[in-house]
Parts: sequence; C-alpha cells; structure tokens
Amino acid sequence: MTHPKVENTFPPAHIPVRPDWIEQSNEPILEPALPIVDPHHHLWDRPGQRYFFEDLLADVQSGHNIEATVFIQCRSMYRASGPVEMRPVGEVEYVNGVAAQSASGLYGSTEICAGIVGFADLMLGARVRPVLEAELAVAPDRFRGIRVMTAASPHREIAPGFGKVPECVMMTAAFREGFAELAPLGLSYDMWSFHPQMGEVADLARSFPETSIIVNHAGGPLAIGPYKGRQNEVLKDWSKSMRELATCPNVTMKIGGLGMHIGGLDFHNRPMPPSSKDLAQAWQPFVQGCIDAFGPARCMFESNFCVDKGTASYVNLWNAFKRLTQDFSADDKAHLFSETAKRVYCLK
Repeated sequence: MTHPKVENTFPPAHIPVRPDWIEQSNEPILEPALPIVDPHHHLWDRPGQRYFFEDLLADVQSGHNIEATVFIQCRSMYRASGPVEMRPVGEVEYVNGVAAQSASGLYGSTEICAGIVGFADLMLGARVRPVLEAELAVAPDRFRGIRVMTAASPHREIAPGFGKVPECVMMTAAFREGFAELAPLGLSYDMWSFHPQMGEVADLARSFPETSIIVNHAGGPLAIGPYKGRQNEVLKDWSKSMRELATCPNVTMKIGGLGMHIGGLDFHNRPMPPSSKDLAQAWQPFVQGCIDAFGPARCMFESNFCVDKGTASYVNLWNAFKRLTQDFSADDKAHLFSETAKRVYCLK
C-alpha cells in the first residue's frame, strides 16, 4: 500500500511509555544464562516518542542474555525525496548503519539488528522488484524480508497506530503479484493482521508455499471495540484460526505484542506496573495456544519494543515468558527463545 502523504506522519503511541512508572517493578532476572534472540523491535523518532540505538541498548543490556535482535519495519527514516516507492529503502539503509555500529563491538556483545525487515509496497505488483533489490543492495548481509501493514477491521474504533487499512488487501491480484516477488529473492514476509483476518493469511500461505511467513503478535487477538468483554468467544475463534494456520508448513508464529492496547488489558492504568507473574497470568491462554498449535520449533518470543514498553519493562516481559515455560524442556526453550528466530531469519 502506498503512503505518499503520511510516511513521516505518526499518531501518538497507543500506550505512552513512562520510564519512571515502568521501572518501579523491575525484578531479578530469571534464568539469566538462557540465550535470547529478540526477533521484533523498532527504532524511530516520533512526536512524543524516541527509541534509538542507545534506548534499545539500555533495554537489551538490562539483565537478560540477549544475543541478537531483528529490526522490524515501522516507517522510520524514509528518504525525503525521490520516487515514492523507493523511499522506504532509507529505513533499511539507516538500520544497517545501526547494525554496523553494533558490530563494531564497542557497545557490548549483543548483535543489534542482525536481521532487518523493511517495507516495500506490494500493491505495485511486479514493479515492486526494483525496490526489493535496492533494499538488498543497501543491506546485503542483513536484509531478510518485508512487512506490509495489513491489520484491518470494519470497526472504526479498531485502528493500529499507522491508521486505517483497507480490508481484504491480501486477497487482491496486485498484492499477490507483488508477494510473488519475495521467494525468488529469498525474502520472507512478516504478517501483521488481526485475528479475524487469519483465514486470509492461511489462504495466502497456501497460495505461496515457498514463501516464509512469520505471523506477528500471536495473530493479533482483539479485545477492544465489539470484542470487549467477549474473551471466551475471541479465544475460541482465535484458537481455531491458529490450528488452521499451523497446517501451513511455511508459517511461523511470533508470540508477543500482547501488551498493546488492542489486547484490552488495563495494566497501564494501575498505580504500579505489572509483575512478570501478572503478565504471565494475563498472557497464558494465547502463549500456550500458539505453542499448542505450532509447537516450540515454529514459535519465537518477541519483545515488540518499544510498543509494549507502555505496559511492561523489558526485564519483566522476558521474565513472564520464562515463567510460562518454566516446565518446558531445554530443547523447547531453546527453540522459543532463540533457535527458531535464528533459523527463520537466517542468523548466525
């Protein structure tokens, strides 16, 4: 989808990040030696919210053993001029510079932005290929794929931070013509859609079995708007969708993003931030549901920082995931916390 007029215009964060509030509940690190690859974070400079290399570094160095991270597109640092379709190349170029800064070794052992997922307008159809090739050219060792915002809903109160998206985009001929350009270049696709759209996601996955699709944020379960107060019904529908998606071998699940406002939780309205026990209890049905459907080898935990930082600290977020898997085998934990991400994003 083309955003020629809004690529540098952003709404406020859904849940504002309040560092003083968040850090009131930082806990001792559980299983501090457990290797983690964080496969989903952003870097940006937006009105009221700045999250750059040094901010991410402070989070990943807060105690957990974060070996590497993967940057996911967020309409950051687009080029200010040139053909509109080529402007997203600036984001990949910028993030590759951040990765090079990290690779100097001056800032610790974590490989920041070891993988990069950018944006390219698939509605260009086959004309998207030069954009993809340009992104590969500016980050040949790190560019892994793209994400297009397809999270759409007919309900006006459900709109992601990037604004309303037309419904059924994934089913259009133009989108699919563009999507067909990914696999020949060895590129993956990060999927951000809400849970009622998972049927479209499954159809896309079956139509392009050679393309690796990584579903973001546990499949986007909704608990706001008309879904508010209908948790049992949503969980039932979502669980059915997860089982259907899991029949597509080219689909992998990212578990996270559960601190976003769409999840309907009210932790950010409380005097004290949530503990990892609070988070684990609230997130358990969706975490376990993903793992039951896909298995640990096709799941990976994600931080979704700094978006989820409005709800929880980096320390407590990863502690919550560790609590939820405390009885898992060492092999299963390895998949969930690092190995799946390394395989899917082709990291060392």
